[in-house]
Amino acid sequence: MTHLLFVLALAVQQPTSPSAPPDDPFVWLEDVESARAMEWVNAKNAATLAVLGQGPLYQTLYDRLKQILDSKDKIAYPSILGNSLYNFWQDADHERGIWRRTTWASYASANPVWETVIDLDSLSKAEGVTWSWAGASCLEPEYRRCILALSRGGSDATERREFDLTTRQFVAGGFTIPEAKTSATWVDDNTLLVATNFGPGSMTTSGYARVIKLWKRGTPLSTATTVYEAPADHVSAGSFSTNDGARRYLMITDGTDFYHRAQYLYNQGKVLKIDTPADADIRLVQGQLVVYVRDPWTVSGKTWPTGALIAMSVDDFLAGKRAFQLVTQPGPRETINSVTSTRDYLLLNILNNVRGELRRYRHQGGRWTFDKVPAPDLGTVGVVATSPYSNRYFFTFTNFIQPTTLFVTAENGSVAEVKRLPAMFDAAGLVVDQQEATSADGTKIPFFVVHRRDMKRDGNNPTLLGAYGGFEIASTPSYSTNTGAAWLERGGVFVLASIRGGGEFGPQWHRAGLKEHRQRIYDDFAAVSQELIRDSITSPQHLGIRGGSNGGLLMGVALTQHPELYNAVLIQNPLLDMKRYSHLLAGASWMAEYGDPDKPEDWAYISRYSPYQNVKAGTKYPTVMFTTTTRDDRVHPGHARKMAAKMESMGIPFYYFENTEGGHGAGVTSAQVAKELALTYVYLWKQLGTGMTSIP
Repeated sequence: MTHLLFVLALAVQQPTSPSAPPDDPFVWLEDVESARAMEWVNAKNAATLAVLGQGPLYQTLYDRLKQILDSKDKIAYPSILGNSLYNFWQDADHERGIWRRTTWASYASANPVWETVIDLDSLSKAEGVTWSWAGASCLEPEYRRCILALSRGGSDATERREFDLTTRQFVAGGFTIPEAKTSATWVDDNTLLVATNFGPGSMTTSGYARVIKLWKRGTPLSTATTVYEAPADHVSAGSFSTNDGARRYLMITDGTDFYHRAQYLYNQGKVLKIDTPADADIRLVQGQLVVYVRDPWTVSGKTWPTGALIAMSVDDFLAGKRAFQLVTQPGPRETINSVTSTRDYLLLNILNNVRGELRRYRHQGGRWTFDKVPAPDLGTVGVVATSPYSNRYFFTFTNFIQPTTLFVTAENGSVAEVKRLPAMFDAAGLVVDQQEATSADGTKIPFFVVHRRDMKRDGNNPTLLGAYGGFEIASTPSYSTNTGAAWLERGGVFVLASIRGGGEFGPQWHRAGLKEHRQRIYDDFAAVSQELIRDSITSPQHLGIRGGSNGGLLMGVALTQHPELYNAVLIQNPLLDMKRYSHLLAGASWMAEYGDPDKPEDWAYISRYSPYQNVKAGTKYPTVMFTTTTRDDRVHPGHARKMAAKMESMGIPFYYFENTEGGHGAGVTSAQVAKELALTYVYLWKQLGTGMTSIP
């Protein structure tokens, strides 16, 4: 389960790096927008476009994917603010998007009537800045004033501005926070808690804010009063609010590393520590403090095991009592993937052997009871929107071949379908199997295979394998319109592996691949690859792999450790230079996952898999493709750039494409995203299609 109530924006503006390592001739590519680096990028983009972007398949895929991205038949996923439903929407007429709202009654109709609240295309044109949407934080319960987060070119750094939902205008003289990595939390109509870059000494060594200040309306931000200050060697400090339906709580978090933090209540100038384990997640509902236990926790003479969800009265807890009750303890093949809440209920997204279900828990008569929310089986369930003031909420169901469906649950618990995504690709004849591979240490690794019912197991099927394997993030079935339209519909096989490092089977599954144990993750992925070949679903000539961010690191390791298994390796927004990663952008904050390469004992194991250090001249590698974005201020584009440049120096062929916008993704506008997607699928078909010269 990803950490509740503690979401790190995984990006920072690049801190000052130490001197360039003397043995790295390509470190100059870390200078993101230097003339020399951009000249290199532009040359590599042009070379890739000349090969992958000129043929009829590219145009066919580009047109198809852009049509899907611009479709007005997409589900308008809502958020609940007061009595209105809000939605951020992009299509051909709104490339950068509009934030809009409607009523509950209108939303339930076949053609909802939307009112535009803010138009980012118009704002970008008026201000001459390529703004993209990064969210809004609105003051409860009136939901009149909001702090909007605007991102320049899709980066994670945002500018914050106060906005009036009634007038649909920025507030003249209102709260404005310059572009930075910021958290801003309403205290009341005239006060914010702000964590941002206040100047020298206000940031951690990871590049996040470490100082939280109380800022009064009408005063300069520079005069705000310090409320909390984290040590410089911690990851970050920030604030947020949470609401249990009866009370609103102001929270402060101090992240000592990516997985551990101290948590505090802020009340009338006092900062009160919540004495729960540093790796536990907490949530407040119905006056109950709910704790998700990651490591066994002994409190008041009782030990709560890993994965347990326990609760007790907030007031009793703050008074020093520790009389917790068990809410639920998942079984051996189950895990709590996420926890959300309504006014009266905890909503638990449960994974049972990587298959989702939704359970609703309520505290009544001194005990916890639950029922299972009616939802389809054999897929993924996700809660979309809740409100602390009602028990109405929205959730989705999706799987690989069934279009995503949005449901709404009424106050009485009844469930109704709201909207079903139209079929965006032809899934006729497609089936889904769940199989297992055996990793090097004997661990069983499940994976899903999406294929045609009449698929021949002759080793000739173009097969695309994906995985992530990190940060306790579970890879679950989903309806991917681009994978469906550009790959499955054209006869490809798609495989999703549930390797260790993720959250598919709870905290232990994640921790089994931390730091010195990381090779287990890469062995799991190799085992799935080998099983696909052994089962004659595919062969090395027709097996390709794809992953981004931490998954991009996974692809880099697969490339350098097992080049004989693959004929296509798509590496997206990756980490690759694990010697330098902790000095680039937010890298230092991930040392709890990977280790510290500056420590000899950690580098001893990191060096064995770091792709940048392990690519070797004279080795036969498949032709790889790298993608990244210039505006990625989360994972430094230098990783992909330097790996490609090093391979070039060794005479190893590759493709490279870098979007100038997009942040930690593929682009901001549908045209940018469709361009990158089309290039990547042309690459995959070129490498994996039956008959190396014919592309379907």
